[in-house]
Amino acid sequence: MAANEDQEMELEALRSIYEGDLCFRELSPVSFQYRIGENGDPKAFLIEVSWPETYPQTAPVISMDAFFNNTISASIKRSILDKLMVEVEANLGTAMTYTLFEYAKDNKELFMENQPVNTVTSVSNSIAIGTPDVPASKKKDKKEQLSKTQKRKLADKTDNKGELPRGWNWVDVIKSKVRSDSKWLNYTRRTRIYIQTPVSYVRPKVFVG
Repeated sequence: MAANEDQEMELEALRSIYEGDLCFRELSPVSFQYRIGENGDPKAFLIEVSWPETYPQTAPVISMDAFFNNTISASIKRSILDKLMVEVEANLGTAMTYTLFEYAKDNKELFMENQPVNTVTSVSNSIAIGTPDVPASKKKDKKEQLSKTQKRKLADKTDNKGELPRGWNWVDVIKSKVRSDSKWLNYTRRTRIYIQTPVSYVRPKVFVG
């Protein structure tokens, strides 16, 4: 609990004034923090005021040691604390926590004018070095290029309508299968393959030698 009646009255006043204020935080009935500036503001800072047992007859303890202030230079912190202590001396003997917080808010820009702004440059994942990937839907399929000889053979096989008869490439398919399948190759060493090639149907006949 607060140490004396003056502190109890000031505590009630602070709770009423800063109710719903996200910048204000009551650490204990005798210790309070206030954030000067919004989150994300490179010049925002946080001050903490603690009451000793004899406050307000004696000065409160003012600190800027919170982690929130870790980017602020030591010289800037010292300068802010010195200015706040001037206000403490002017208000000694009276409730002054609210006064100190408001004084810091009113002089934020002045307090932080010499503080360098630390900026962080973020690189989007969408940025890439080199040639960007082309979506699969936009990629053009490369058509197989035929040689002049292949084109001539293909033309000879077409009918008067320019269409290929059914089964025209079956022999080539079987030959490809024979070349790619090692087991089939081993088998053909022991057998003879005879292939009949009618226009509409091709069926291999195997005779064991």
